[in-house]
Amino acid sequence: MATPFGDFLRLARAGYVMAREGVLSRIDPGALPPGSEPVFALARLIERRGPASSAARLSAALSRLGPSYVKLGQFLATRPDVVGPKLARDLEVLQDRMPAFPMPVAEEAIQRSLGRPARETYAALGPAIAAASIAQVHQGEVAEADGTRRTVAVKVLRPDVQRRFRIDLSSFYRAAHFGERTSPEGRRLRLVAIVDTLARSVAMEMDLRLEASALAELAQNTEGEDDFRVPAVDWDRTGREVLTTEWIDGIKLNDLEALKAAGHDLPALGRTVMQSFLRHALRDGFFHADMHPGNLFVDRDGRLVAVDCGIMGRLGPKERRFLAEILYGFITRDWKRTAEVHFEAGYVPAHHSVDDFAQAIRAIGEPIHSRRADQISMAKLLTLLFEVTSLFDMKTRPELLLLQKTMVVVEGVARSLDPQLDMWKTSEPVVRSWIERNLGPVGRIEEVADGVGALARALQTLPELIGHSQRVVAQLDAATRNGLALSPESVEQIGRAEGRGNRWVSTALWVIAGLLAAHLIF
Repeated sequence: MATPFGDFLRLARAGYVMAREGVLSRIDPGALPPGSEPVFALARLIERRGPASSAARLSAALSRLGPSYVKLGQFLATRPDVVGPKLARDLEVLQDRMPAFPMPVAEEAIQRSLGRPARETYAALGPAIAAASIAQVHQGEVAEADGTRRTVAVKVLRPDVQRRFRIDLSSFYRAAHFGERTSPEGRRLRLVAIVDTLARSVAMEMDLRLEASALAELAQNTEGEDDFRVPAVDWDRTGREVLTTEWIDGIKLNDLEALKAAGHDLPALGRTVMQSFLRHALRDGFFHADMHPGNLFVDRDGRLVAVDCGIMGRLGPKERRFLAEILYGFITRDWKRTAEVHFEAGYVPAHHSVDDFAQAIRAIGEPIHSRRADQISMAKLLTLLFEVTSLFDMKTRPELLLLQKTMVVVEGVARSLDPQLDMWKTSEPVVRSWIERNLGPVGRIEEVADGVGALARALQTLPELIGHSQRVVAQLDAATRNGLALSPESVEQIGRAEGRGNRWVSTALWVIAGLLAAHLIF
Protein backbone atom coordinates (compact mmCIF):
# COMPACT_ATOMS: atom_id res chain seq x y z
CA MET A 1 0.00 0.00 0.00
CA ALA A 2 1.28 3.49 -0.91
CA THR A 3 2.23 5.76 2.01
CA PRO A 4 3.42 9.39 2.10
CA PHE A 5 6.93 8.27 3.08
CA GLY A 6 6.94 5.63 0.33
CA ASP A 7 5.77 8.23 -2.20
CA PHE A 8 8.58 10.54 -1.10
CA LEU A 9 11.20 7.80 -1.52
CA ARG A 10 9.89 6.85 -4.98
CA LEU A 11 9.85 10.50 -6.11
CA ALA A 12 13.38 10.97 -4.71
CA ARG A 13 14.59 7.92 -6.66
CA ALA A 14 12.89 9.22 -9.81
CA GLY A 15 14.57 12.59 -9.31
CA TYR A 16 17.97 10.92 -8.89
CA VAL A 17 17.54 8.81 -12.06
CA MET A 18 16.41 11.87 -14.04
CA ALA A 19 19.36 13.90 -12.73
CA ARG A 20 21.81 11.08 -13.44
CA GLU A 21 20.62 10.82 -17.07
CA GLY A 22 20.78 14.60 -17.53
CA VAL A 23 17.02 15.04 -17.93
CA LEU A 24 16.67 17.77 -15.29
CA SER A 25 19.27 19.94 -17.00
CA ARG A 26 16.96 20.10 -20.03
CA ILE A 27 14.26 21.92 -18.07
CA ASP A 28 13.93 25.63 -18.83
CA PRO A 29 15.40 27.54 -15.83
CA GLY A 30 12.71 30.20 -16.21
CA ALA A 31 10.06 27.60 -15.45
CA LEU A 32 11.61 26.57 -12.12
CA PRO A 33 9.76 27.46 -8.91
CA PRO A 34 11.50 29.94 -6.56
CA GLY A 35 14.06 28.34 -4.27
CA SER A 36 14.67 25.26 -6.43
CA GLU A 37 17.90 26.53 -8.05
CA PRO A 38 20.24 24.70 -5.58
CA VAL A 39 18.48 21.39 -6.25
CA PHE A 40 18.94 21.72 -10.01
CA ALA A 41 22.54 22.85 -9.54
CA LEU A 42 23.18 19.65 -7.56
CA ALA A 43 21.47 17.62 -10.31
CA ARG A 44 23.98 18.93 -12.83
CA LEU A 45 26.87 17.79 -10.60
CA ILE A 46 25.72 14.15 -10.62
CA GLU A 47 24.81 14.11 -14.31
CA ARG A 48 26.38 11.22 -16.20
CA ARG A 49 28.67 12.35 -19.02
CA GLY A 50 28.59 10.68 -22.39
CA PRO A 51 27.84 11.03 -26.12
CA ALA A 52 24.19 9.85 -25.95
CA SER A 53 21.52 12.23 -27.22
CA SER A 54 19.10 13.87 -24.80
CA ALA A 55 16.19 11.88 -26.27
CA ALA A 56 18.08 8.60 -25.75
CA ARG A 57 18.91 9.56 -22.16
CA LEU A 58 15.32 10.47 -21.43
CA SER A 59 14.14 7.16 -22.86
CA ALA A 60 16.71 5.29 -20.76
CA ALA A 61 15.67 7.12 -17.58
CA LEU A 62 11.95 6.46 -18.07
CA SER A 63 12.57 2.80 -18.93
CA ARG A 64 14.60 2.37 -15.72
CA LEU A 65 11.78 3.90 -13.68
CA GLY A 66 9.21 1.49 -15.14
CA PRO A 67 6.01 1.34 -17.21
CA SER A 68 4.19 4.12 -15.32
CA TYR A 69 6.90 6.66 -16.14
CA VAL A 70 6.98 5.61 -19.79
CA LYS A 71 3.24 6.27 -19.99
CA LEU A 72 3.62 9.57 -18.15
CA GLY A 73 6.36 10.62 -20.57
CA GLN A 74 4.21 9.86 -23.60
CA PHE A 75 1.32 11.68 -21.98
CA LEU A 76 3.40 14.82 -21.34
CA ALA A 77 4.80 14.93 -24.89
CA THR A 78 2.22 17.54 -25.86
CA ARG A 79 2.60 19.69 -22.73
CA PRO A 80 5.61 21.97 -23.33
CA ASP A 81 3.94 24.41 -20.94
CA VAL A 82 4.49 21.81 -18.18
CA VAL A 83 7.86 20.23 -19.05
CA GLY A 84 9.34 22.91 -21.33
CA PRO A 85 9.81 22.84 -25.13
CA LYS A 86 13.13 20.94 -25.07
CA LEU A 87 11.81 18.01 -23.04
CA ALA A 88 8.55 17.99 -25.00
CA ARG A 89 10.46 17.48 -28.26
CA ASP A 90 12.40 14.57 -26.76
CA LEU A 91 9.23 12.99 -25.41
CA GLU A 92 7.56 13.09 -28.83
CA VAL A 93 9.87 10.33 -30.08
CA LEU A 94 9.58 8.20 -26.94
CA GLN A 95 8.65 4.62 -27.84
CA ASP A 96 6.82 2.29 -25.46
CA ARG A 97 9.15 -0.72 -25.64
CA MET A 98 9.83 -3.01 -22.69
CA PRO A 99 11.45 -6.46 -22.30
CA ALA A 100 9.09 -9.38 -22.93
CA PHE A 101 8.04 -11.54 -19.99
CA PRO A 102 8.46 -15.36 -20.18
CA MET A 103 6.06 -17.61 -22.09
CA PRO A 104 4.97 -19.62 -18.98
CA VAL A 105 3.85 -16.36 -17.34
CA ALA A 106 1.75 -15.51 -20.42
CA GLU A 107 0.19 -19.01 -20.43
CA GLU A 108 -0.64 -18.64 -16.73
CA ALA A 109 -2.43 -15.34 -17.42
CA ILE A 110 -4.45 -16.99 -20.23
CA GLN A 111 -5.47 -19.85 -17.91
CA ARG A 112 -6.45 -17.39 -15.16
CA SER A 113 -8.41 -15.09 -17.46
CA LEU A 114 -10.18 -17.57 -19.74
CA GLY A 115 -10.52 -20.52 -17.35
CA ARG A 116 -8.83 -23.01 -19.67
CA PRO A 117 -5.20 -23.77 -20.57
CA ALA A 118 -3.54 -21.97 -23.47
CA ARG A 119 -3.00 -25.25 -25.32
CA GLU A 120 -6.77 -25.86 -25.33
CA THR A 121 -7.58 -22.26 -26.26
CA TYR A 122 -5.20 -21.97 -29.21
CA ALA A 123 -4.03 -24.55 -31.74
CA ALA A 124 -0.63 -22.80 -31.64
CA LEU A 125 0.85 -19.90 -29.67
CA GLY A 126 4.22 -18.40 -30.57
CA PRO A 127 6.63 -16.30 -28.49
CA ALA A 128 6.06 -12.57 -27.93
CA ILE A 129 6.63 -10.47 -31.05
CA ALA A 130 6.17 -7.08 -29.34
CA ALA A 131 6.23 -5.98 -25.70
CA ALA A 132 5.15 -2.66 -24.18
CA SER A 133 4.58 -1.27 -20.70
CA ILE A 134 1.05 -2.66 -20.31
CA ALA A 135 1.04 -5.90 -22.32
CA GLN A 136 2.77 -7.98 -24.97
CA VAL A 137 1.51 -9.54 -28.21
CA HIS A 138 1.86 -13.12 -29.49
CA GLN A 139 0.95 -14.66 -32.83
CA GLY A 140 -1.34 -17.63 -32.48
CA GLU A 141 -3.63 -19.96 -34.43
CA VAL A 142 -7.20 -21.03 -33.78
CA ALA A 143 -8.71 -24.28 -35.09
CA GLU A 144 -12.19 -23.90 -36.63
CA ALA A 145 -14.89 -26.57 -36.50
CA ASP A 146 -14.24 -27.56 -40.13
CA GLY A 147 -10.56 -28.20 -39.38
CA THR A 148 -9.22 -25.01 -40.96
CA ARG A 149 -6.95 -22.66 -39.02
CA ARG A 150 -6.95 -18.89 -38.82
CA THR A 151 -4.15 -16.70 -37.52
CA VAL A 152 -4.87 -14.45 -34.54
CA ALA A 153 -3.11 -11.82 -32.46
CA VAL A 154 -3.07 -12.58 -28.72
CA LYS A 155 -2.45 -9.68 -26.34
CA VAL A 156 -1.57 -10.64 -22.74
CA LEU A 157 -1.46 -8.22 -19.80
CA ARG A 158 1.93 -7.77 -18.11
CA PRO A 159 2.08 -9.48 -14.68
CA ASP A 160 1.78 -7.27 -11.58
CA VAL A 161 1.28 -4.19 -13.77
CA GLN A 162 -1.83 -3.03 -11.92
CA ARG A 163 -0.08 -2.90 -8.55
CA ARG A 164 2.92 -1.05 -10.03
CA PHE A 165 0.73 1.57 -11.66
CA ARG A 166 -1.36 2.02 -8.51
CA ILE A 167 1.77 2.71 -6.41
CA ASP A 168 3.35 5.06 -8.98
CA LEU A 169 0.09 6.96 -9.52
CA SER A 170 0.00 7.64 -5.79
CA SER A 171 3.42 9.30 -6.13
CA PHE A 172 2.25 11.31 -9.16
CA TYR A 173 -0.79 12.55 -7.23
CA ARG A 174 1.43 13.50 -4.29
CA ALA A 175 3.69 15.60 -6.56
CA ALA A 176 0.70 17.15 -8.38
CA HIS A 177 -1.03 18.19 -5.14
CA PHE A 178 2.23 19.69 -3.89
CA GLY A 179 2.66 21.60 -7.16
CA GLU A 180 -0.85 23.04 -7.01
CA ARG A 181 -0.47 23.93 -3.32
CA THR A 182 2.80 25.79 -3.74
CA SER A 183 2.53 27.34 -7.21
CA PRO A 184 -0.14 29.49 -8.93
CA GLU A 185 1.15 28.14 -12.25
CA GLY A 186 0.59 24.60 -10.97
CA ARG A 187 -3.01 25.49 -10.17
CA ARG A 188 -3.54 27.03 -13.60
CA LEU A 189 -2.10 23.95 -15.31
CA ARG A 190 -4.38 21.76 -13.15
CA LEU A 191 -1.67 19.20 -12.43
CA VAL A 192 -4.04 16.97 -10.45
CA ALA A 193 -6.48 16.91 -13.38
CA ILE A 194 -3.61 15.84 -15.67
CA VAL A 195 -2.85 12.88 -13.38
CA ASP A 196 -6.60 12.13 -13.21
CA THR A 197 -6.71 11.84 -17.00
CA LEU A 198 -3.62 9.64 -17.05
CA ALA A 199 -5.10 7.41 -14.32
CA ARG A 200 -8.38 6.95 -16.23
CA SER A 201 -6.53 6.18 -19.44
CA VAL A 202 -4.29 3.58 -17.77
CA ALA A 203 -7.24 1.98 -15.94
CA MET A 204 -8.97 1.47 -19.29
CA GLU A 205 -5.83 -0.08 -20.76
CA MET A 206 -5.46 -2.59 -17.93
CA ASP A 207 -8.77 -4.32 -18.62
CA LEU A 208 -8.46 -5.85 -22.07
CA ARG A 209 -12.23 -6.41 -22.26
CA LEU A 210 -12.57 -2.63 -22.48
CA GLU A 211 -10.10 -2.53 -25.37
CA ALA A 212 -12.15 -5.22 -27.10
CA SER A 213 -15.26 -3.09 -26.59
CA ALA A 214 -13.44 -0.04 -28.01
CA LEU A 215 -12.46 -2.06 -31.10
CA ALA A 216 -16.07 -3.14 -31.59
CA GLU A 217 -17.36 0.44 -31.20
CA LEU A 218 -14.78 1.83 -33.62
CA ALA A 219 -15.60 -0.94 -36.10
CA GLN A 220 -19.30 -0.04 -35.91
CA ASN A 221 -18.56 3.67 -36.39
CA THR A 222 -16.35 3.07 -39.44
CA GLU A 223 -18.42 0.31 -41.06
CA GLY A 224 -19.19 2.44 -44.12
CA GLU A 225 -15.62 3.67 -44.69
CA ASP A 226 -13.63 2.14 -47.53
CA ASP A 227 -10.20 3.47 -46.45
CA PHE A 228 -10.10 2.59 -42.72
CA ARG A 229 -10.88 -0.42 -40.54
CA VAL A 230 -9.90 -2.21 -37.30
CA PRO A 231 -9.35 -5.94 -36.61
CA ALA A 232 -12.31 -8.09 -35.56
CA VAL A 233 -12.47 -9.29 -31.94
CA ASP A 234 -12.59 -12.99 -31.00
CA TRP A 235 -14.89 -12.63 -27.97
CA ASP A 236 -14.68 -16.34 -27.05
CA ARG A 237 -10.96 -15.93 -26.36
CA THR A 238 -11.03 -12.53 -24.68
CA GLY A 239 -11.01 -11.74 -20.95
CA ARG A 240 -9.65 -9.17 -18.51
CA GLU A 241 -6.02 -10.18 -19.07
CA VAL A 242 -6.24 -11.57 -22.62
CA LEU A 243 -7.44 -10.07 -25.91
CA THR A 244 -7.65 -12.13 -29.11
CA THR A 245 -8.24 -10.42 -32.45
CA GLU A 246 -7.91 -11.04 -36.16
CA TRP A 247 -4.28 -11.10 -37.30
CA ILE A 248 -3.51 -8.16 -39.61
CA ASP A 249 -1.33 -9.28 -42.50
CA GLY A 250 -0.23 -5.85 -43.70
CA ILE A 251 2.67 -3.43 -44.01
CA LYS A 252 3.53 -1.14 -41.12
CA LEU A 253 3.10 2.50 -41.95
CA ASN A 254 6.70 3.34 -41.03
CA ASP A 255 8.09 0.86 -43.59
CA LEU A 256 8.13 3.34 -46.47
CA GLU A 257 10.22 1.18 -48.82
CA ALA A 258 7.84 -1.78 -48.47
CA LEU A 259 4.83 0.50 -49.04
CA LYS A 260 6.39 1.88 -52.22
CA ALA A 261 7.33 -1.62 -53.42
CA ALA A 262 3.72 -2.74 -52.92
CA GLY A 263 2.55 0.15 -55.11
CA HIS A 264 0.76 2.17 -52.43
CA ASP A 265 0.26 5.91 -52.93
CA LEU A 266 2.12 7.46 -49.95
CA PRO A 267 0.66 10.99 -50.21
CA ALA A 268 -2.84 9.48 -50.41
CA LEU A 269 -2.11 7.41 -47.29
CA GLY A 270 -0.96 10.59 -45.51
CA ARG A 271 -4.29 12.26 -46.32
CA THR A 272 -6.16 9.16 -45.12
CA VAL A 273 -4.36 9.20 -41.76
CA MET A 274 -5.20 12.86 -41.13
CA GLN A 275 -8.77 12.80 -42.43
CA SER A 276 -9.71 9.55 -40.65
CA PHE A 277 -8.57 10.98 -37.31
CA LEU A 278 -10.52 14.22 -37.80
CA ARG A 279 -13.56 12.35 -39.10
CA HIS A 280 -13.70 10.08 -36.06
CA ALA A 281 -13.04 12.92 -33.60
CA LEU A 282 -15.64 15.28 -35.09
CA ARG A 283 -18.31 12.93 -36.43
CA ASP A 284 -18.26 10.26 -33.71
CA GLY A 285 -16.53 11.97 -30.78
CA PHE A 286 -14.57 8.70 -30.39
CA PHE A 287 -11.07 8.34 -31.82
CA HIS A 288 -7.95 6.18 -31.63
CA ALA A 289 -5.64 8.14 -29.34
CA ASP A 290 -2.41 6.19 -29.94
CA MET A 291 -1.95 6.39 -33.72
CA HIS A 292 1.83 6.01 -33.89
CA PRO A 293 3.26 4.13 -36.93
CA GLY A 294 3.65 0.88 -34.97
CA ASN A 295 -0.14 0.72 -34.53
CA LEU A 296 -1.01 1.47 -38.17
CA PHE A 297 -0.89 -1.00 -41.07
CA VAL A 298 -1.89 -0.99 -44.73
CA ASP A 299 -3.64 -4.18 -45.85
CA ARG A 300 -3.51 -5.70 -49.32
CA ASP A 301 -6.59 -3.68 -50.34
CA GLY A 302 -4.86 -0.41 -49.49
CA ARG A 303 -6.96 0.27 -46.40
CA LEU A 304 -5.52 1.81 -43.27
CA VAL A 305 -5.85 -0.64 -40.34
CA ALA A 306 -5.47 0.61 -36.77
CA VAL A 307 -4.61 -1.85 -33.97
CA ASP A 308 -4.06 -1.48 -30.21
CA CYS A 309 -7.13 0.46 -29.10
CA GLY A 310 -6.05 0.58 -25.46
CA ILE A 311 -6.05 4.38 -25.46
CA MET A 312 -9.18 5.97 -26.91
CA GLY A 313 -10.34 9.58 -26.79
CA ARG A 314 -13.88 10.90 -26.40
CA LEU A 315 -15.23 14.36 -27.16
CA GLY A 316 -18.67 15.61 -26.19
CA PRO A 317 -20.78 17.82 -28.48
CA LYS A 318 -19.33 21.01 -26.96
CA GLU A 319 -15.72 19.87 -27.45
CA ARG A 320 -16.43 18.74 -31.03
CA ARG A 321 -17.97 22.07 -31.90
CA PHE A 322 -15.03 23.85 -30.26
CA LEU A 323 -12.48 21.84 -32.28
CA ALA A 324 -14.33 22.28 -35.59
CA GLU A 325 -14.85 26.01 -35.22
CA ILE A 326 -11.28 26.59 -34.03
CA LEU A 327 -9.82 24.79 -37.05
CA TYR A 328 -12.28 26.41 -39.45
CA GLY A 329 -11.56 29.84 -37.95
CA PHE A 330 -7.86 29.42 -38.67
CA ILE A 331 -8.55 28.09 -42.17
CA THR A 332 -10.78 31.09 -43.02
CA ARG A 333 -8.80 33.63 -40.91
CA ASP A 334 -11.93 34.52 -38.92
CA TRP A 335 -10.12 35.49 -35.71
CA LYS A 336 -13.15 37.14 -34.08
CA ARG A 337 -15.24 33.98 -34.42
CA THR A 338 -12.36 31.84 -33.18
CA ALA A 339 -12.15 34.02 -30.07
CA GLU A 340 -15.93 33.93 -29.53
CA VAL A 341 -15.90 30.12 -29.56
CA HIS A 342 -13.61 30.09 -26.52
CA PHE A 343 -15.99 32.35 -24.61
CA GLU A 344 -19.12 30.42 -25.69
CA ALA A 345 -17.53 27.16 -24.52
CA GLY A 346 -16.76 28.76 -21.15
CA TYR A 347 -13.03 28.13 -21.60
CA VAL A 348 -12.08 31.82 -21.19
CA PRO A 349 -13.66 33.78 -18.30
CA ALA A 350 -16.30 36.32 -19.39
CA HIS A 351 -14.55 39.28 -17.75
CA HIS A 352 -11.92 39.28 -20.51
CA SER A 353 -12.35 41.18 -23.79
CA VAL A 354 -13.28 39.15 -26.87
CA ASP A 355 -11.51 41.70 -29.08
CA ASP A 356 -8.29 41.48 -27.06
CA PHE A 357 -8.42 37.70 -27.24
CA ALA A 358 -9.03 37.84 -31.01
CA GLN A 359 -5.95 40.05 -31.32
CA ALA A 360 -3.85 37.45 -29.47
CA ILE A 361 -5.16 34.66 -31.72
CA ARG A 362 -4.41 36.73 -34.82
CA ALA A 363 -0.78 36.96 -33.66
CA ILE A 364 -0.61 33.14 -33.90
CA GLY A 365 -2.70 32.67 -37.03
CA GLU A 366 -1.49 35.35 -39.43
CA PRO A 367 2.10 34.04 -39.75
CA ILE A 368 0.88 30.65 -40.99
CA HIS A 369 -0.71 32.19 -44.08
CA SER A 370 2.65 33.54 -45.24
CA ARG A 371 4.34 30.14 -45.05
CA ARG A 372 4.44 27.15 -47.35
CA ALA A 373 2.04 24.32 -46.58
CA ASP A 374 4.85 22.01 -45.47
CA GLN A 375 5.98 24.57 -42.89
CA ILE A 376 2.63 24.72 -41.08
CA SER A 377 1.97 22.42 -38.13
CA MET A 378 -1.61 22.19 -36.90
CA ALA A 379 -0.48 20.36 -33.77
CA LYS A 380 2.08 23.05 -32.89
CA LEU A 381 -0.52 25.68 -33.67
CA LEU A 382 -2.88 24.19 -31.09
CA THR A 383 0.00 24.11 -28.59
CA LEU A 384 0.70 27.81 -29.20
CA LEU A 385 -3.02 28.54 -28.91
CA PHE A 386 -3.22 26.88 -25.49
CA GLU A 387 -0.13 28.83 -24.39
CA VAL A 388 -1.68 32.15 -25.39
CA THR A 389 -4.96 31.28 -23.68
CA SER A 390 -3.07 31.07 -20.38
CA LEU A 391 -2.71 34.86 -20.57
CA PHE A 392 -6.50 35.00 -20.46
CA ASP A 393 -6.89 32.63 -17.49
CA MET A 394 -7.93 29.63 -19.58
CA LYS A 395 -7.35 26.57 -17.43
CA THR A 396 -6.09 23.27 -18.78
CA ARG A 397 -8.96 21.26 -20.29
CA PRO A 398 -8.38 17.58 -19.44
CA GLU A 399 -10.84 16.48 -22.15
CA LEU A 400 -8.62 18.14 -24.79
CA LEU A 401 -5.31 16.63 -23.65
CA LEU A 402 -5.67 13.33 -25.54
CA LEU A 403 -6.91 15.21 -28.61
CA GLN A 404 -3.84 17.45 -28.60
CA LYS A 405 -1.50 14.50 -27.96
CA THR A 406 -3.02 12.49 -30.81
CA MET A 407 -2.90 15.39 -33.25
CA VAL A 408 0.86 15.72 -32.71
CA VAL A 409 1.35 12.01 -33.48
CA VAL A 410 -1.08 11.91 -36.42
CA GLU A 411 0.47 14.94 -38.05
CA GLY A 412 3.93 13.42 -37.70
CA VAL A 413 2.78 10.17 -39.32
CA ALA A 414 1.04 11.99 -42.18
CA ARG A 415 4.10 14.17 -42.84
CA SER A 416 6.40 11.11 -42.84
CA LEU A 417 4.35 9.78 -45.77
CA ASP A 418 4.20 13.12 -47.57
CA PRO A 419 6.57 15.86 -46.34
CA GLN A 420 4.77 18.39 -48.58
CA LEU A 421 1.33 17.58 -47.19
CA ASP A 422 -0.89 20.66 -46.85
CA MET A 423 -2.52 20.03 -43.45
CA TRP A 424 -5.09 22.80 -43.89
CA LYS A 425 -6.19 21.73 -47.37
CA THR A 426 -6.36 18.12 -46.17
CA SER A 427 -8.47 18.87 -43.11
CA GLU A 428 -10.71 21.52 -44.68
CA PRO A 429 -13.24 19.15 -46.36
CA VAL A 430 -13.77 17.17 -43.14
CA VAL A 431 -14.12 20.27 -40.96
CA ARG A 432 -16.34 22.12 -43.46
CA SER A 433 -18.58 19.05 -43.88
CA TRP A 434 -19.04 18.79 -40.11
CA ILE A 435 -19.86 22.48 -39.74
CA GLU A 436 -22.33 22.43 -42.63
CA ARG A 437 -23.98 19.30 -41.24
CA ASN A 438 -24.12 20.30 -37.56
CA LEU A 439 -24.25 24.10 -37.59
CA GLY A 440 -26.30 24.50 -40.77
CA PRO A 441 -30.12 24.23 -41.22
CA VAL A 442 -30.22 20.44 -40.72
CA GLY A 443 -28.19 20.67 -37.54
CA ARG A 444 -30.38 23.47 -36.20
CA ILE A 445 -33.52 21.42 -36.82
CA GLU A 446 -32.00 18.40 -35.03
CA GLU A 447 -30.93 20.65 -32.16
CA VAL A 448 -34.50 21.93 -31.78
CA ALA A 449 -35.81 18.35 -31.95
CA ASP A 450 -33.39 17.29 -29.21
CA GLY A 451 -34.54 20.24 -27.09
CA VAL A 452 -38.19 19.30 -27.54
CA GLY A 453 -37.39 15.70 -26.57
CA ALA A 454 -35.56 16.85 -23.44
CA LEU A 455 -38.52 19.08 -22.52
CA ALA A 456 -40.95 16.18 -22.98
CA ARG A 457 -38.85 13.95 -20.73
CA ALA A 458 -38.74 16.71 -18.11
CA LEU A 459 -42.54 17.11 -18.23
CA GLN A 460 -42.93 13.37 -17.61
CA THR A 461 -41.08 13.69 -14.29
CA LEU A 462 -42.89 16.90 -13.27
CA PRO A 463 -45.58 15.23 -11.07
CA GLU A 464 -42.88 13.33 -9.16
CA LEU A 465 -40.88 16.53 -8.64
CA ILE A 466 -43.96 18.39 -7.38
CA GLY A 467 -44.74 15.59 -4.90
CA HIS A 468 -41.13 15.57 -3.67
CA SER A 469 -41.17 19.36 -3.24
CA GLN A 470 -44.40 19.17 -1.21
CA ARG A 471 -42.87 16.59 1.14
CA VAL A 472 -39.74 18.72 1.65
CA VAL A 473 -41.88 21.82 2.40
CA ALA A 474 -43.98 19.86 4.92
CA GLN A 475 -40.85 18.56 6.70
CA LEU A 476 -39.36 22.07 6.89
CA ASP A 477 -42.63 23.44 8.26
CA ALA A 478 -42.74 20.75 10.97
CA ALA A 479 -39.07 21.40 11.88
CA THR A 480 -39.74 25.17 12.24
CA ARG A 481 -42.75 24.62 14.47
CA ASN A 482 -41.40 21.82 16.68
CA GLY A 483 -37.64 22.40 16.50
CA LEU A 484 -35.00 19.88 15.41
CA ALA A 485 -34.95 16.70 17.50
CA LEU A 486 -31.66 14.85 17.90
CA SER A 487 -31.58 11.19 18.83
CA PRO A 488 -29.63 10.17 21.99
CA GLU A 489 -27.08 8.42 19.74
CA SER A 490 -26.48 11.64 17.76
CA VAL A 491 -26.02 13.67 20.96
CA GLU A 492 -23.52 11.09 22.25
CA GLN A 493 -21.52 11.13 18.98
CA ILE A 494 -21.41 14.95 18.99
CA GLY A 495 -20.11 14.87 22.56
CA ARG A 496 -17.37 12.38 21.67
CA ALA A 497 -16.32 14.46 18.65
CA GLU A 498 -16.21 17.60 20.77
CA GLY A 499 -14.12 15.78 23.36
CA ARG A 500 -11.63 14.65 20.71
CA GLY A 501 -11.41 18.22 19.43
CA ASN A 502 -10.68 19.54 22.94
CA ARG A 503 -7.99 16.91 23.47
CA TRP A 504 -6.26 17.90 20.20
CA VAL A 505 -6.42 21.58 21.21
CA SER A 506 -4.96 20.77 24.64
CA THR A 507 -2.18 18.67 23.08
CA ALA A 508 -1.31 21.47 20.66
CA LEU A 509 -1.16 24.01 23.51
CA TRP A 510 1.17 21.74 25.53
CA VAL A 511 3.46 21.30 22.49
CA ILE A 512 3.61 25.08 21.98
CA ALA A 513 4.33 25.64 25.68
CA GLY A 514 7.12 23.05 25.60
CA LEU A 515 8.73 24.67 22.58
CA LEU A 516 8.61 28.09 24.25
CA ALA A 517 10.17 26.69 27.41
CA ALA A 518 12.95 25.03 25.44
CA HIS A 519 13.61 28.29 23.62
CA LEU A 520 13.87 30.20 26.93
CA ILE A 521 16.19 27.61 28.52
CA PHE A 522 18.57 27.20 25.60
